[in-house]
This record gives sequence, C-alpha cells and structure tokens, in this order.
Amino acid sequence: MFMDTVCSFDEAAALGLTKFDLGGKGFMLVEIAKMGLPVPPGFIVSTESFKKYFINGRKLTTELKEQIPTKMKGLEQKSGRNFGGIKYPLLVSVRSGAPFSMPGMMDTVLNLGINEMVVGALVELSSNERFVYQTYSSFIRSFGKLVMKIPDEKFMDMFENIKKTLCVKDIMESPSRFYRHVAESYKLLVEKESGKKLPEDPYEQLYQTISAVFDSWWNPRAIAYRKMYKISEELGTAVTVMGMVYGNYNEASLTGVVFTRNPSTGLKELYGEYLINAQGEEIVSGSRTPKSINELKLQMPEVYEQLIKAAYKIENYFKDMQDIEFTVESNRLYILQSRTGKRTTNAAVKILVDMVEEGLINKEEALKRIDISQVRQLFCKKVDPSFKDRPLAKGLPASPGVATGKVIFEVNDAISMKGANIQVILVRQETKPDDIVGVAASEGLLTVIGGLTSHAAVVARGLGKPCVVGCESIKINPKKSFFEVNSIKVEKDNTITIDGDTGNVYLGEVPIIEPELTTETRKLLSFSSDSSIKRNNA
Repeated sequence: MFMDTVCSFDEAAALGLTKFDLGGKGFMLVEIAKMGLPVPPGFIVSTESFKKYFINGRKLTTELKEQIPTKMKGLEQKSGRNFGGIKYPLLVSVRSGAPFSMPGMMDTVLNLGINEMVVGALVELSSNERFVYQTYSSFIRSFGKLVMKIPDEKFMDMFENIKKTLCVKDIMESPSRFYRHVAESYKLLVEKESGKKLPEDPYEQLYQTISAVFDSWWNPRAIAYRKMYKISEELGTAVTVMGMVYGNYNEASLTGVVFTRNPSTGLKELYGEYLINAQGEEIVSGSRTPKSINELKLQMPEVYEQLIKAAYKIENYFKDMQDIEFTVESNRLYILQSRTGKRTTNAAVKILVDMVEEGLINKEEALKRIDISQVRQLFCKKVDPSFKDRPLAKGLPASPGVATGKVIFEVNDAISMKGANIQVILVRQETKPDDIVGVAASEGLLTVIGGLTSHAAVVARGLGKPCVVGCESIKINPKKSFFEVNSIKVEKDNTITIDGDTGNVYLGEVPIIEPELTTETRKLLSFSSDSSIKRNNA
C-alpha cells in the first residue's frame, strides 16, 4: 500500500494502484484520464482510509484531515477555481467506490462546497439564478439525507407541496423563485428534523460526507447486495472527490448514461439515455423519464460523435461492455465514471461471441467469463406470438423475459409473499436503492417512471428479473393499494403479466412458449470443444 491515504488521479496513475486501493470508481477514472479522455480533476480517499476510520472509532484520522486540504489545493489549481471561495467557486462531488461495482447501494453527494456566500458568488458569475438555487437545493437534500439522516420522503413531500403552492406543473419551466423557495424550505427542514444547522464551512461538509460514505458500507441495502453477489465485507469502500461539472447549467448542458452494447440483447450499439438541463441523480434514480441517446445524434451531433468515440475507446481498453456516466456542460463533454455493464445472460453470450470474432478477447477468456449461476436465464420464456389480446398498458422493455404474479406495491409484501412461495410483481412509481431486497423477492418489476438506464432497469437486469419501466399510463394509488389504467382498476393481489421483451403489461396470465437456443449460444458452447482451448487447458 502507498504511504499517503489520499492521492490525486495523477499520483494514483504514477503509483500503479489497483481497484482494491482506489475502489472501482476511482480506479476506472484514473485509467480513463490516462487515455487522454476528458475527466474532471479529482483525488481519491483510499480503502486504507476506510479501514483506519473504523479502527479509529468511526472518526477520520488526523493524518487524513492533514492530507485532504493539500489535495484540494491541487484540484483548485487544475480547475482554476477555489473551494469555499467567492471568486470562481469550486464545488465537488463525493462518491463511494467499492472495489466491485455496487450500483446505487452506497451514497453520493453532489455540489458539495456550496453555502450562502457561494450562492451569491455563483449567481453573479453565472447570471443564472435558477441554476444556482437548483444546485443548492440538490446539495441540501442529498447532504440532509445522507449525512443528517433525514428521510428522503420528507424532502419529496416538501417539494411537491411547494409545486402546488406556487402552481408549478412542469419543473423544467419553473421560475428561479421556485428553486430559491425550495432551497430555503429545505434548510428549515434540516434544522427542524436534525436540530442542527446545515454546515457553512466547506471542509466541514466534506469531512462529514466522507464519514457518511464510509458508514454507508454498512447500510442494509449494501449488506443485502453484497450477500446476493458474494462480495466480501472486508473490502470496504474508497471515496472519490471530483470537481463538479454541471449538466443543469443551461440548455446546452445535459447528463446521461450509455452502455457500449445493448444490455438486453447484446447488439453492438450505443444504448442509453440523457436529460437536458439535469444532474446525474435525476437520470439514475428514474425520477424523470429521459430521452433516447439516439436523439442526441440529432440534437447535438458533435457531442454525440465525441461520446461514441470516447465510449468505444474505453470499451476497447477494458475489453468488456461498459456502463458510462457522462455530463455535458455548455457543449463540452466529460466522462464521470465507467464500469463493466450489467447485462442479461442472452446479451452476455452474444457480447462474448462478438468480442471473440472482433478479436478483442480469445475463446478461452470468453468461457472464463460465463457465470454458470445465470445460465438458466438463457431459457427465459416468451409470450406466444399467436396471442393477440391488446395489452393493458405499455412501457419500456428494460429487462427481458415474462413474469406473471400477484400485484403488490410494498417491498415488505414482496419479501413476506416470497416466504409463502407466492409469485408477485412489484409495482412502483419508481424504485430506490433500498428496494433491492423487494426486487430480488419478486418475479418481475413494473415502474411508472424511469428509463432504460434507471436504477430499476440496471438492478433488474443484474438479477435476471423481467422489468418494464416508464409505464406512464399507470396511475398508482398507494394508500388504497391499486393502480388504474384508462378507468380499469387493478388491485393488490390481482394477477398481471409483464413482458420485458416488448414492454407490454397484461391483465391476468397469458400463453407462453419455451425459448430456443440462439445462434450465439450454440457458438459459445462450441468454443469448449475447440482444440486450442483443450491445448491451453492441458
């Protein structure tokens, strides 16, 4: 292990550190920066620091607190901005990063370093009061939820109440006074619920957030995820601190997520979504339904070309399909993270065969990457094509396969009914990371909002669960436990079928057919009898 517990991206690259030192997120960013791709400057608090934090009684060590300001000075020099300063203020993102990807299971805070003085400076600098107060309110909410342990539902309820009070129907069209009111109300909520004021000192914000990210390693959803995927409890998490870039800065700014291949089918195509004038949490959480990445080709053709070149450069470097988060600020592209993309087994098979034929990997490597525990997904059933009944509703096909079960709306119901061997479909407005146990206990997942790269879609694909997202014609009444589509009421315990291949939702059961092995599956199976593989294993 290196001497320092904190290192800049450049230092990490020079030292040849691994994902077990830097966490998966930090390690990938260091490698992507080495490729010459646009990555905001930053530094990494190591997994060694995580271990020392707990040895030190869940307190940041003096050593760590001495190193962070030095690394922040380097970040300031690279960005030309000042952390906590009122002339060209620097805000940062603080992200967790386990050695193995755990999407959405731990915590992130964006826009850290903002306070009342910085707000005034940013308004003057940007001449965009709406952007500044949206950024400020986003920070207060994430810091209040993660660090001060205020339930997110309280922020959600307050947000909806303010919308009603100010008669705001479309937040994209809301005036700047809306977000100013949201920020002021969030601050009062934090004080009321926690009995403490939001810290104004940027370094105090940073130290508290790093501690909270370390603590999030032990939150229930992260523990459940590690058990599902057999990730060791001993690994811990690193923390990546990176200069903010703003997808919500103006109409020439956006945030998005792309896969270098289709995670449902395996086709080699840029697959993903984006939101104009938004920050990353909005697209990952599924709180807004985004646009297909194909529309970016028409809306910002130069940015699209930069993105596709960067995406395949990253894929070729790591020799596997990538899940990439990016931001565009005023037409300038930045890569914020990349990880090996979760995919269905059918997609995995096609990707392996294609990559062998493209010369990216050899046949032996392809066979090593097959996860035997997921092979059953190759035999996902499908809706009989002769079945012509009109679906009840239609959403976005996020994870293939057909699932039939009783409608339930609560995670705890999914868990209890799983225990009673009752098959259920979890129906949600949107899913949050805390819902993972309920998703795992369900046959399938249906959400009203969210896109193909939302948390719901990514987790469902990883678990091999059929999933339909963005089914906006459904109106859920959670208090009375039913949803309605065009005056048809579907109550809790009624049976529905979801088709993750088409996005169709049907009332009751539908006829299904057994699958056939794909051409790619037969090719992959043939690799095991290849003479060169036999020689290599001899």
